[in-house]
Amino acid sequence: MGTTTFSGPVKAGNIPNTTGTTVGTDVANVGYVVMGQSAVIDIIGASATTTVATIPANSQIVDVILNVTTVSNDTNAAAVVVGVSGDTNAFIPSTSVKSLATTRGTLDTEATDVGSTDVQVIATFTATDGDGTTGAATVTVLYLQARNLTA
Repeated sequence: MGTTTFSGPVKAGNIPNTTGTTVGTDVANVGYVVMGQSAVIDIIGASATTTVATIPANSQIVDVILNVTTVSNDTNAAAVVVGVSGDTNAFIPSTSVKSLATTRGTLDTEATDVGSTDVQVIATFTATDGDGTTGAATVTVLYLQARNLTA
């Protein structure tokens, strides 16, 4: 299947502005389409940092999801945080990857508006012993492109 790439943002709806005063009478219904980027992250060995996504400037991150599909077999603790440079746990705090699970983000202020420049979302894996030989996980970032809530 082919793909199409364009700069966006993508909006959907047929009434961009409210023109009526009662519910159901020409009430604005245009909304932003939720975009997503995902990456398989490294959760084998002692530690690893994976760039998950580059989110466009002025976007609003609405969810970050960590999905562990194969558990880490490190002898002791093994965990992932997801965030940005300077605040590595901004979106998902330290979360064990020793069991199959799906974890949704607890978003910090960086999610409301990523700012005037693109931001890279990173996942950082750390294992206590670094002796694990199995593990697989995916991080997905969902966002509204160019939502610009600070304007």
